[in-house]
Amino acid sequence: MACRLSELVLECHDAELLARFWCEVLDYVVLDRDEHGGIEIGPREGFGGPQPTIILAPTGKPRNGKSRLHIDVNATDRDQDAELERLLAAGAEPADIGQPDEVPWHVLADPEGNEFCLLKARLDPL
Repeated sequence: MACRLSELVLECHDAELLARFWCEVLDYVVLDRDEHGGIEIGPREGFGGPQPTIILAPTGKPRNGKSRLHIDVNATDRDQDAELERLLAAGAEPADIGQPDEVPWHVLADPEGNEFCLLKARLDPL
């Protein structure tokens, strides 16, 4: 037996803002809200499917430096350039983490500065 990745927890300042952003990026929906302002987003079929859910957990703590973990995403229905334009329109910003100019991916940041990468390969939708 092995474990399976089921949820990612992202501490944030504005869970509503990040829920809107990541739902747009990943075609997720809001699955649940808790009494502390936390929001769980995920695929329409909910928790337990092939894709993990994301829990956006509000915190008052400041972010300290570059994240040690980041998300990589791949387009499913368009090429990388078109997907980059879509992500930028959704609120992503280009980010520089010291990557060389010639890498085949784009480093971006969500509205709270969490880095993620848009990879070149197109994946089949689930």
